[in-house]
This record gives sequence, structure tokens and C-alpha cells, in this order.
Amino acid sequence: MFEQLNSNVVQAVSRIKSLGYSAYIAGATVRDLVMNETPAAYVIITDAEPARIKVLFKRTIENRDRKKAITVIENKTVFDVYCYENKTNGIENSDDILKKVLTNFDFTMNALLYNKEDGLIDYFDALSDIKNKTIKLMESSQLFAAQKPVRMLKAVRYCAQLGFSLDERTENDIKRYAVFIKRTPSERIREELDKILMSDNPGVFMDLNRLGLLKHIIPELDVCFDVPQKNKYHIYNVGEHIICAVMNTPNDPALRWAALLHDIGKPLCRSEDSSGIIHFYGHHRESVRLAADILRQFKTEPELAKEILILVENHDVRIEATPQGVKKMMMRTGADTFAKLLLLQEADNKAKNMKYFPDKMNKINDVRRIYQKVVAERHPYRISDLALNGRDLNKLGFRPGHEIWDTLQMLLNEVLLDPSLNTREYLIVRAKQYKRKRV
Repeated sequence: MFEQLNSNVVQAVSRIKSLGYSAYIAGATVRDLVMNETPAAYVIITDAEPARIKVLFKRTIENRDRKKAITVIENKTVFDVYCYENKTNGIENSDDILKKVLTNFDFTMNALLYNKEDGLIDYFDALSDIKNKTIKLMESSQLFAAQKPVRMLKAVRYCAQLGFSLDERTENDIKRYAVFIKRTPSERIREELDKILMSDNPGVFMDLNRLGLLKHIIPELDVCFDVPQKNKYHIYNVGEHIICAVMNTPNDPALRWAALLHDIGKPLCRSEDSSGIIHFYGHHRESVRLAADILRQFKTEPELAKEILILVENHDVRIEATPQGVKKMMMRTGADTFAKLLLLQEADNKAKNMKYFPDKMNKINDVRRIYQKVVAERHPYRISDLALNGRDLNKLGFRPGHEIWDTLQMLLNEVLLDPSLNTREYLIVRAKQYKRKRV
């Protein structure tokens, strides 16, 4: 069970204990080891003072958010040391002190301790919860929503990452106190959402709607679960369709976020014709506008946000299965993002009525084959790919501005049709002919 425990962490516990203090590996570190997983992070708790830890280890970093937390770097291993008082409210019994410390942990499954001398310590039946794949808030966490509301999101994230389920009390508490999630900084919320989306079970995202959290995090997405799609191509409401699309995308941040946001503009574009069929004309434009606001709110990195918005904007575009059609779309997206766009369109169609999927998939594959050929043969598809540039045209007497730009665009259109024309000699001749026609 503990074979995967990092030796540097074991030695750190021994060094602290050699000074007469108690020290344990704790929390999610122990949970991962119990589940025979390699810990994602290492945590030690001790009754040693922070000053002692700083002296004991050469490389330490103070945690600004937690005064008694020290990050230690030892032989390229990073671990956090949390210091607790060895007397809490008059309690002097070591077991009672440790129990009191553990009540500040988030979930019972994380309330575990271990060191070589004492073995595994489980005061709160965490092993049973791990065995039953159950997530329970600590009994003492009645004010968790007000004090640390991000725990509600963490509970859902653990469901996604571990395949666990919420116990009834925890689920009811989250539903009751969901509004408190608004107290959590947007960057912290985004961190948890990223982990849910990038897990092997991103469909758990739907639980955020069921638990009442989503309306306080991304209200534009939450309302999608109340919008039906009454037409032959759809079998889910807008929200269900979105999550199904997310589940069908590969594990890529741009793709998962684009799938999550690709249809959020539909509620604002809903219309119904005389036959009762619902349409969402122009929803991609509204989705881009709303997605841009959401990504800005979550302080998404500019390059990632840009790629997400390109994918959202073009997710519903029917790409012509010709070299020219493919290259024109590649001009808008770039080669790498174009490949992701096809994956998003595939996921989008898988989240609809599967009766129509084979035909849709055939068209996507036709486009994909052309794209692969274009990339493999390095066909030019951007102005920057031309064998002639603006400086060359300027030397030939073309005026900077519209004249050079229009000429380059004309040359690119020809090269899109026939890549073999992309030679400096040919492009100079064509540019001169084009200039004479404009005069």
C-alpha cells in the first residue's frame, strides 16, 4: 500500500520526529496511497513550530494564505508542512488533538494519517468511505459553505476524478448552501472547473446544474438546461447536448472549454416556426460573445481564450470538402486549431440524433483527408506562405496599403486553387498584370 511513498517525504517525517515532535503524512496523500495511486501532492502535519521547520530544511517557502503552512523543497521533492498546536482548547490527549486537527480537513476520505511507527490512523472511518466510493463532508464542517465554499466544487471535482459519489447529507448541504460559492474568487473556481473538464469523467459537470452551483458560476450555461431543442436533429435539451459534446471531445483544454461554451448563445436566439420546430439562428455569434465574457471573468490565458473562441465561432460552419474550401477555413483557424475544429464538430454531432451521424461523419472525414493532404504536402494557405511578400511588391512599385494587400489576396486565391503556382517568378508576373488592370 505504501510502497509508492516518496523516500524524501518519509525521511522528512523522521527528521521532524527526531527532534521530539509528532509528524504524519496526511490527507489526500494518504488517500492516494490507500488507493494504490501515486500521490499528486505530499502533505505532512506536525506539532513543530513553523520556525523549527524553516531551520530543519534548507529550502522553504512560506504560504501567504496559511500562516502555519510551509512548502519544503528537498532533493527535488516538494511537499507542504502544516503546523498545528499540540494543545487545542485544553485538550492534551494526543489522539484528541489529532482528531481536532483532522476536523478541519475537507472530506472524511482525506482525514487519514500515516507514519512508519504508528502505521495508518483512521479516526473517521475514511477507509470505509474510500471502499464505498463515497464523498462525505467532515461532520464538523457545518459552516463549510460560509468558510470554505470552494469545498462544494471540490466535492464534484472528486466525483469526476475518482469516480466517487456524494453521500446524501453532503449533497443536501451543497444544494442548501450553493449560493455561497459566489464568495470564491473566479480564479479558484476556474481551477476546479479545469480539473472537472480535464478528468476522465467530464460528464459530472452536469451535477453542477443539479446541485444548484452552476447558476452561480456560469448562469449563461445553467439556463441552457431549461431550453428544449424540438427538431429532428436533436434528442437532448441544450444543456444536456452541451455536456454530451464535452464528453465526446479528447482531453484537451481548448476543446473541452469550446465544447462547454459552443451553444450557450442558443437561449438568446431561440425561435419557433409555425410547425413548432425550434431554431437558433445566429447562435454561434451570441455564443462567442458570451464565451468571451466568461473566459475574461475566469482570467483565461489570452492564447487559450483566443483558440477557444475560434472553435466556438466556427463549430457550426459547413466546411466545403475541397482543397480550396479546406484551406480557406485553415486561413481563419490555423492548421493546429483546424484539426481541433474537426474534432469539435465530430463531438457536436455525436451529441445529436445518431440517426444522422453517419452522414455527418462521412463529410467530416472527407474534409479531414483533404486537410491531412494539405498539411503533408505543405500547401500554401496563408499570405505569409506566398513566395512573394509585401516588401517585394513595394520594391516593384506597389503602393503600401490597399494596393499591396489586394494584390497579395489575389495571388493567394490563385495559389489556393493551384499550389504549383506559388513560385516567385510566376507571382511577380501575375502581380504586374494585376497592377496594369487596376490602373
